[in-house]
Formats: sequence, C-alpha cells, structure tokens
Amino acid sequence: RYRVDSEVVGDYFQNGPITTLHDFGLRATEDLDKDLVRWGKSRPMSLIIPSLFSELGGPALDHIVDELAQVPFLDQIIIGLDRATEDEFHQAREFFSRLPQTTRILWNDGPRLQALDQVFRDHSIAPLEAGKGRNVWYCIGYFLASGLGEVVGLHDADIVTYDRSMVSKLFYPVVHPTFGFSFAKGYYFRTDGERLNGRVVRLLVTPLIRALRQCLGENDYLDYLDSFRYPLAGEFAMHINVVRNIRIPSDWGLEIGVLSEVHRRYTTQRICQVDLTGAYDHKHQQVSFDDPSTGLHKMSLDITKAMFRKLAIGGEVLSAETFRTIKASYYRNALDMVERYEAVADMNGLEFDSHSEEQLVEVFAQTIVEAGEDFSSNPMETPFISSWARVQSAVPDAFEQMLAAVEADNAP
Repeated sequence: RYRVDSEVVGDYFQNGPITTLHDFGLRATEDLDKDLVRWGKSRPMSLIIPSLFSELGGPALDHIVDELAQVPFLDQIIIGLDRATEDEFHQAREFFSRLPQTTRILWNDGPRLQALDQVFRDHSIAPLEAGKGRNVWYCIGYFLASGLGEVVGLHDADIVTYDRSMVSKLFYPVVHPTFGFSFAKGYYFRTDGERLNGRVVRLLVTPLIRALRQCLGENDYLDYLDSFRYPLAGEFAMHINVVRNIRIPSDWGLEIGVLSEVHRRYTTQRICQVDLTGAYDHKHQQVSFDDPSTGLHKMSLDITKAMFRKLAIGGEVLSAETFRTIKASYYRNALDMVERYEAVADMNGLEFDSHSEEQLVEVFAQTIVEAGEDFSSNPMETPFISSWARVQSAVPDAFEQMLAAVEADNAP
C-alpha cells in the first residue's frame, strides 16, 4: 500500500480469473451506504453472525454490535448461538436487543431447534458434526425460511479490528444492479500491529496450491483458488440463488468448501473478491503440534482434505506416490514463503520468528501426508451438509418448522 493525498490506497493489480475490487480509501462509507439503502429497496439484505456464547464476553463482539447498530441498509441480522444454556440464551437476547434491525437469535442448543435437528436426523440430512459449519447451515436455513432477504452476508463474531465499512464493502458488489456478481469474498492482511498473522494461508494454503500446480499441471480449480488473496476469509456475501443449492462442510474446510461449491456452480465472471480493510485481527488458534484433533493441526487437516477431495471429483488421480511428491514440493515452496514474509515483516517493522514459522511448516508438511492417508482410506467421506433444496424435498414443511421454532424462542 502507498499514500496518495494523505489517503492509504491499495494497488489495482488483477491476477487470475477472479475480479478483485480494491479499496483506494477515496470513498466514504456513508456514500456507499446511500447506494445500498437505495438498492436495498428491491434487494433486501441480511447478515449472519455465527457465535459462541463465550464470545459475548470477548474483546470484539460488543464493539461489533455497536457498529452494526449504525448500518442503515440491513433488513435482518441472524445470530447463530452455540454452547448456550437457557439462562445464557436470555442473556444473549438482552445483549443483542440494542440492534435496530430485525434480529433473530438461533438458540442451536435449545429444545425447539434440537427437536428440528432430530427430524432432520430421522431423514439422514442433519449435520453430523457440531461447529461453525453446522451453525452457519442453520442460519442459512432460517434466512431462506424468513423470506426477508435477497442477498445474505456472513462474518465472524471475533473481529477485533471491526468497522461497519466492512459490511458496506462486502455487500456492495452483489447488491449493485449492474455488476452481475453473485458471490463476493472479502480479503485483507492479517496483523495485530506487532506481527504478521494468517499463518494457515501464508504457510499452508498458498504454498500447497503452488505445489499442487507443479505436481498436477494446469488446473482451472487451482488457478481459481490461487487468485484469492485470502481464501480462508470468513467474510462473504452471496445472492439467494447461490444459497438455495450450496452445500457447506461441517468441519474446518468451511471456507475452502464454499469456494469449491461456488466454483462448481458458477462461472468466474459471477465471482469477485473485495478489499474489506487495511488490517484485520481476530481470535488465534493454537498450533497443537502433537494433537491432530484440535487447533491449527485439525484446521490444516480438514482444509487439505477438502482440496484433495475437490481435485479427485474433478478427475485427478491421487495416489500415495502423488501425496509424497506433493509434500516434497510443498515443503520447498513453504520455506521460500517463510523467507519472503520475513522480508515483508522486517520492512514493515513487524516481529517475525522464522524458527516457529519453519516449525509450523513441518507440521503442515506432515498434515499433507496425514490428509492423503485419510482420503485414500476413506474416499467416500462426505463432510458436506445437505443443501436446503434437498432438505425441502425430504421435509416439505422444514421452513415452516424452522420459522415456528425460532420465532417461539425469540418471542417476548
């Protein structure tokens, strides 16, 4: 980034098949909001925020709610609340009550939504794994059931550097009447002001994509993924037509899985990425070197398997020898990335621990082998949750049951 007329602005480079919408810092949020208010009369907008109850007492969510209260174009805010008792659910209702928009909280652990979940289990269409993917899936179901929105956006509840302009920029490309985008992905650079963050993108996803391209040759899916500046960003907006048929993973492969589903169903001319903020920070996962069931270890395993699965669906033959070759290529690419980011950090006065970065590369390299073994031993594994179109086919009154449960929980 560089400065023009005392404003911080970004580059305007376009790479790969995905349109990049840069923020040059030259247009006020209020100006964007005027357009969104006008367009929102015919394209109403909803926002989903998946959250744990514990995040209500965290460093970010109180400020997020204060910022959202000032957003003039949102018609609906949907909070997916996990790990909450009945008393905690009522605390959450009070916490979010200051939002002026139509706001509904999905008490995912409450008896009404648990009963609906059992109905879905009886039809073998319920999410099998608890977590963010399941939370988002139920929120999407409520969004469709409510009928209040045509465009839906999503962001996390732990963004420490949150500003309401992020919501404006996220929705703008999809709501714009002539752009023609059906899906917008946010991007940014990750920092807490002291060090470079975003380790899974920097040290796993990008060098792994480059390694896969080296080993497998030209592949439009890999070209597509490589064009996203931050493929693991939890912020995206999409038109209701995307929402109806999309399948999302229930594990840590959520963001990669959503990108893969959009790639499967839409031409790249309908997909864009948008610059949301100059610097972004949120909750950090622990590395968990020796425990593949938690932290960055589990995250990296799920993400890598999601990529292998998508490549296999596209016709790539992945053998044990292939995985070993991919690991070797990845390792060299990742170590090169460590050197590059050390230079980036030094030039910007940020701390950088090359030893811990290389330790993490070693964990990720082993993860590639583990993911390959898991994929090979269970190639029919399907972590994707059923689309809501399928749910409606299996349970025709699913939306009516969803509305009744959520409205009863949120009744005065």
